[in-house]
Amino acid sequence: MVKIDLITGFLGSGKTTFLKKYARYCMDQGENICILENDFGAVNIDMMLIQDLLGDKCDMEMVAGGCDKDCHIRRFKTKLIAMGMCGYQRVIVEPSGIFDVDEFFDVLREEPLDRWYEIDNVITIVDATLTEDLSEGAQYLLGSQVANAGTILCSKVTESNHSREELLAHITDALTKIKCNRDLLKLDHCIIYQDWETFTEEDFERISSGGYVNASYEKLSMEEEEIFQSLYYMNLDLKKEDLIPKIKQLFSDVSYGKIIRVKGFLMEEGHWLEINATKEGIAMKEIKNGQKVIIVIGESLEKESIETMIMKD
Repeated sequence: MVKIDLITGFLGSGKTTFLKKYARYCMDQGENICILENDFGAVNIDMMLIQDLLGDKCDMEMVAGGCDKDCHIRRFKTKLIAMGMCGYQRVIVEPSGIFDVDEFFDVLREEPLDRWYEIDNVITIVDATLTEDLSEGAQYLLGSQVANAGTILCSKVTESNHSREELLAHITDALTKIKCNRDLLKLDHCIIYQDWETFTEEDFERISSGGYVNASYEKLSMEEEEIFQSLYYMNLDLKKEDLIPKIKQLFSDVSYGKIIRVKGFLMEEGHWLEINATKEGIAMKEIKNGQKVIIVIGESLEKESIETMIMKD
């Protein structure tokens, strides 16, 4: 059977950064892998960020977004069926930051996938800089993504003001609020609170053998509540010095809604720059390939106001 892992986590938590490290570890163990980018969005930026992994030991596939949830689930299943015939030893699924984890389990319990795939690990990335004033929707996502995780991997620990104990309390509170039946006393053993740059092969061995937890919780329909939104702006000819003030304005002015993340690419002097911004700061770095797109992600977004500001010269 093909082993399959899910790497999940909230928007901007660092899933793609960890995915690249984890994929290289799996390839170093001699595994033939495929990465499946499973996103609801019409434009998948993360697919571009992991192109350097492609090679004899690594393929990539994508479930196209821009459709309703039922259509997306059908595409996910169809893609897994096709991939099951390709001889991979492991498939690593990286979904959207607002992914319903139950979709992963439900699809893999259906025929013929239940005979082809073995769920190996559910790894949830939790941003150690998380604020304590998360909205009800964001708190729900945190709890639902952690509920089944065999490994809870903390990101940005060197930047965080929260101790491991404080983060554990935050996660426990999120699970309690969604009435999760997971054994909270054992939760501490699943958390890795460590700078990723210090990871050794033994650390990756622990992560790759973390497994997953069978747990249930009280569901909240993300689609019906329309909690999170993504706005896409294509083919913008913005310069770095023009875009940075716009991003800062989005995060500082509540009239635009609650902005959670801004990401995308821009062309600067013949080079592509990757943009990744949260309330904590704006990161930009050169990247080999890109696409002229800016994506604004958040809650209760004021679409017209944001579009006017982004497009303004």
